[in-house]
Amino acid sequence: MLRKLWAHLMEYVTTKSKDVTLLEVLDRVLDKGVVISGDLVISLAEIDLIYVGLKVLISSVETMERLRGAPFASPMQEPT
Repeated sequence: MLRKLWAHLMEYVTTKSKDVTLLEVLDRVLDKGVVISGDLVISLAEIDLIYVGLKVLISSVETMERLRGAPFASPMQEPT
């Protein structure tokens, strides 16, 4: 599934521009942010045994601060 997502992303990017580097794709992903979501279910005899839900957020700290509206507190700062 991740390969399909990557292939789709690269296809989209390459249709917009002919020469795109991996660094440019990574820069765009970190600038905009991306969420990858998926489910994994392991079943035996049509009975669900294990369910794993996965949500991954990939973004830069600067983008998260901008979306959140306030800077993150540094680890050395005292809580208020």
